[in-house]
Amino acid sequence: MKILKVLAVLVMLIAALTTAVAQDDLPGSKDHSLFSRMPNYFISDYWQREFDSFEFIGKGNTKTLVEGRKTFIGYRLKSGATVAAPLQIARNHQNALTKIGGTAVFEEVGSGGGQTTLKLVRGTDEIWAAVRIGDGGNNYNLTIVEKSGMQQDVIANAAAWKSDINTTGHAAIYGIYFDTDKSAIKPESEPAIREIAKLLTQNPSLAVFVVGHTDSTGDILHNMTLSEARAKAVVAALAANHGIASSRLSAYGCGPLAPVASNDTDEGRAKNRRVELVKR
Repeated sequence: MKILKVLAVLVMLIAALTTAVAQDDLPGSKDHSLFSRMPNYFISDYWQREFDSFEFIGKGNTKTLVEGRKTFIGYRLKSGATVAAPLQIARNHQNALTKIGGTAVFEEVGSGGGQTTLKLVRGTDEIWAAVRIGDGGNNYNLTIVEKSGMQQDVIANAAAWKSDINTTGHAAIYGIYFDTDKSAIKPESEPAIREIAKLLTQNPSLAVFVVGHTDSTGDILHNMTLSEARAKAVVAALAANHGIASSRLSAYGCGPLAPVASNDTDEGRAKNRRVELVKR
């Protein structure tokens, strides 16, 4: 009899441990930078592909095939937690994107579940997200496709960069141009420099690291030096031409050490050649 009781206790402990482990995030998974998860939900499924496609539902139930970097995140409610209503889940994601200039292009949500499609445009880049909710809100998933334009330009403005800094601590700046292997800023960079100055003027307490990045072409030590020289050129332009106090700016170079895309393609190398603002 005692043995049976011990076995029963062991079975209960194993079940409790299994439940606890099952409610941890899937190893290697993470929330997307645009969306925080609903309270008391965990990641049960996750994958990312550098290039894939997805058919999003838009206005009037029209379907749009979008290609680009694809992320899938599946969430499930933790055992014993209060379920969020499907409409609450949809609204939270809609509000997160509309705050930074996105729009909801489709919604069909009821008490049992449903879905909404969201879209954010920044210059030549588009981000599409489908939020699909099931089982009365006990689970939901996100499919996000980041469609990048072939031409890099000033893809955002001061407001968008502020949102990026508040969300992730940094903002990637495109539209600052240099000749190959040079650190002198080209005249066509002025719109981007002006927007950085606007960001810093509108947020007087913000101090940033200005970080230069290169692609992987050439010698790494040379690229480290070059990226720092370019960052210093941006700092100098902001201070001399736009009245930004140099004490708020610190220049550093990362060279090719923090790529955001593959260096195997022209498009990837163009994305990696950038300046970033990192909150100090």
